[in-house]
Amino acid sequence: MQSLTEAFHLSPETAEKLALSTGIFLLLTLGRLIVNQIMKKRIADAKIVYRSRRAALYTYTLLLIVLIGPIWLQGIASLTTFLGLASAGIAIALHDTIANIAGWVFIVSRKPFKVGDRIQIGDTAGDVIDIRIFQFSLVEIGNWVDADQSTGRIVHVPNSKVLRDPLANYHIGFEYIWHEIPVLVTFESNWRKAKEILETISHENVKQFSEGAQEQMRRAAEKYFIFYGALTPIVYTTVKDSGVLLTIRYLVNPRERRGSEQKIWEATLEMFAKAGDIELAYPTTRFFQTNK
Repeated sequence: MQSLTEAFHLSPETAEKLALSTGIFLLLTLGRLIVNQIMKKRIADAKIVYRSRRAALYTYTLLLIVLIGPIWLQGIASLTTFLGLASAGIAIALHDTIANIAGWVFIVSRKPFKVGDRIQIGDTAGDVIDIRIFQFSLVEIGNWVDADQSTGRIVHVPNSKVLRDPLANYHIGFEYIWHEIPVLVTFESNWRKAKEILETISHENVKQFSEGAQEQMRRAAEKYFIFYGALTPIVYTTVKDSGVLLTIRYLVNPRERRGSEQKIWEATLEMFAKAGDIELAYPTTRFFQTNK
């Protein structure tokens, strides 16, 4: 202790506080490493390991503050006076940091999303893979990639955005979304037959989603004012410039949207090819010539 005091020109009291703080820090860090290793070896589920490591980190941080804080705050006559004088400067200098911590408290307490959920916040959408005290991380979906599939990028979002920007969660409350597939056929096509084909195809390929949504809807209605008259697939009819538009509307799990659309389109192309009197429409230009 004396050599430490002489080397760094510290007072005996400061040197004692520094040594005690260092000892507590090293002891807690060692304990955290041991706990992480035990969890890694004994727990096979990756999600449970992740959540346990997060809980251990929060406990570690809290213990550091509780055990080391009082050591350095001893001797301050009035802690409230000290905090009052420092709060104004801290609030200005650490505005973004404080906002991120407030956002983290909101995420932890209100749970607008959790690790594994697919969310959209502002213009950014993705699957949540990590939540920390200053930011959360997403595996980005969409952007230049169609049908909400992963771009491969990890986006780090400040926690303060949950307090400022609209947040959409694809899973909490109701784990299905409505998806629509527009199918445009020519005016000369047998559109009634085409509609019957699309209704058959949609019921065969996405019926399981509707059945799962019934139970989800019942549970969601207990917490949110969510109500849909019908959850089964439906085909709507309307007229566009180039033909008759038949729109398939159905419920689907967000992560299965592209796969379900592929199944429906492949079945549609096969059935339309067999029908003979149904053709897909596209923008065309027609010229009429009259003999005078």
